[in-house]
Amino acid sequence: MKSEERLKTDMRRLRGLLKKVLADDEGARRALQSGDEARILDVACGACIEAETLSDVLAELKNGDAPVDVDSAGPAVKLTGIDVRAREIADAQLRFDKMKDGREFEFLTGDATKLEGHRELGEDFDVVFMRHQNYWNGQRTWEEIFDQGMKKLADNGRLVITSYFDKEHELALEAIQRLGGKLIVTEENAESRELSTVGKSIDRHIAVFEKKK
Repeated sequence: MKSEERLKTDMRRLRGLLKKVLADDEGARRALQSGDEARILDVACGACIEAETLSDVLAELKNGDAPVDVDSAGPAVKLTGIDVRAREIADAQLRFDKMKDGREFEFLTGDATKLEGHRELGEDFDVVFMRHQNYWNGQRTWEEIFDQGMKKLADNGRLVITSYFDKEHELALEAIQRLGGKLIVTEENAESRELSTVGKSIDRHIAVFEKKK
């Protein structure tokens, strides 16, 4: 399978995972539908290849789970991606128009362990997303990222992570709960695409958290 076809398949599967864990989350749907704009923060996003998939899913949920009409203005959704790697952020900026079908995309170069210092981000995100969190590659760093992400959530917002590995996913769940996250759901992806490293696959697990009350 060509890389472009693999990417499309990965995004289709990610879309299905997101719909599965968020569509049945009454609190998340109520929060998304209550405001004028749904706001997504994609943390450590790299080139943010998932930007359109994320915004599509939230647009549908905000619109009462009806399919998005790409010929209309559609519901207001804004996705902000942030990553310390300037080259990847530049790639994301080139890939996505600032405005598309009522959705806005912006990409910023910045340190995800210091989100509070990036005032341009604002606060109260409906969804903070971390794709393929990398807890094994510096546990202290990722605990800071998890903590900063939780602090950016709106009161009824959701932190969503995906993971490459089984054990790393378990460790991330434990860390986020220690940092004040309440686990709502965790799901294994039955269609996860295996990679060359043993036990590693694309979006192998997904989990959703809210702030502990």
